[in-house]
Amino acid sequence: MGAAMNPLNMSDTPAAPNRRKGRWQLILILMMVIGPMVLATLMYKWQFWVPDNRSDHGEMIGNGQTRADIGVQADEDRWQLLVTAPAACTADCQQLVYLARQLQIGLGRDASRASHALASAQPVSAEYETKLKAEYPQLQRFPLDLPTFKQNAAAPGDAQLWIVDPHGNLVLRYDARVKGKDLLNDLRHLLKLSNIG
Repeated sequence: MGAAMNPLNMSDTPAAPNRRKGRWQLILILMMVIGPMVLATLMYKWQFWVPDNRSDHGEMIGNGQTRADIGVQADEDRWQLLVTAPAACTADCQQLVYLARQLQIGLGRDASRASHALASAQPVSAEYETKLKAEYPQLQRFPLDLPTFKQNAAAPGDAQLWIVDPHGNLVLRYDARVKGKDLLNDLRHLLKLSNIG
């Protein structure tokens, strides 16, 4: 009689295809997880497939510069609408100071997440000083270190409004031609995306 079949002596052949199938599944899962990160890194590094249109209306800074890099020493743990005046605070500067205050008010329930400030290299006129004390009680005031400001390529010579994050990083910059509605939309978008400040 032929040799009896031993139930413990099973062939290994069915396990090999299962192992191969398991390896392919693992590779596919890893590619789904790691692939998008690699693609995003390459897109950033080589600037391909980057959309031309942006949702912001100011000039994006995004290079790690802080308030100190434009000559402003300030401690603020909220988002800040900072107006810089490297020369006298004339009509454009005053318009941006007014806009910064209106933007903070326009944030509604998020108004406490932001502040508005003026950093000037020169003292403001006596008339404007009186107006600021009467109409801008929450306006923060800082000196602007002109040599530091002039060394910074991102800082033009006229009045500018900067959005500064709660860590003191410069995020966006606007000149006096900006429309308040556009700037408010940018600021709301930043606050919506951010969980800081």
